[in-house]
Amino acid sequence: MGKFNFIKTELDGVVIIEPTVFGDERGYFMETYQKEEFAAAGIDRDFVQDNQSKSSKGVLRGLHFQTEHTQGKLVRVVSGEVFDVAVDCRPNSKTFGKWTGVILSAENKRQFYVPEGFAHGFLVLSDEAEFTYKCTDYYTPSAEGGIPYNDPTIGVEWPDCGCEYKLSAKDKEHPAFAEQTFSFFERW
Repeated sequence: MGKFNFIKTELDGVVIIEPTVFGDERGYFMETYQKEEFAAAGIDRDFVQDNQSKSSKGVLRGLHFQTEHTQGKLVRVVSGEVFDVAVDCRPNSKTFGKWTGVILSAENKRQFYVPEGFAHGFLVLSDEAEFTYKCTDYYTPSAEGGIPYNDPTIGVEWPDCGCEYKLSAKDKEHPAFAEQTFSFFERW
């Protein structure tokens, strides 16, 4: 293994990344990104923006995408724990409408690469979590889109976090997956 273990998922392009962690009684060190190794693993994208958020237990953000300036995201948790989800929104994909999820935490140090053409969301499982991610394009508010977290066509199996899910007003209003065309993702 190099500095990273790249684990393919059932959705083409979605990858779980495990970094090599060097630790001793003083703490630990790890690389979280190295362009050449990621490119060799098929993640050959330029990242142009880094984001970080902090959320409390039960916060569910998503499922989000952009209709223009579509973003690939390399996500990780720096404190706490989340359940992270990617949904394939590429109309020409054999896994169109399918989802995959992974637990990301400060403890397991895993990362999740969600390419362009996917909706993305996460649920906070710990008392609070800090979530950070690199994006392949800039955030464009006018191009926001989304799918309801509980869309029956997708059927994401969100874990029980021990409380009610907390959603933004915007996330409560997304149109159903079956009502959307996703033609903006045809190139992916």
